[in-house]
Amino acid sequence: MSAFTGHRQTVFEVELHNQAVRECVKENRSHDLFDDRWADVQTHEVAASDETKALAMIENSYPSEDGFVVDHVKRLG
Repeated sequence: MSAFTGHRQTVFEVELHNQAVRECVKENRSHDLFDDRWADVQTHEVAASDETKALAMIENSYPSEDGFVVDHVKRLG
């Protein structure tokens, strides 16, 4: 029996980057905390009941106050 019985989960593909890192890279500098790869769009998959909850999970892990920007959300499956 699945741990999610009774709960409908959908997988969302979320593309995001870090604007602060992007600005640093443009100035040939590195960000103090985040790797230069965050200047480019990174893709993460999130299982959630709806897009709003998926975005809340992303915000929790990658806060906008730290410069993270969601570029695109796509429902998979």
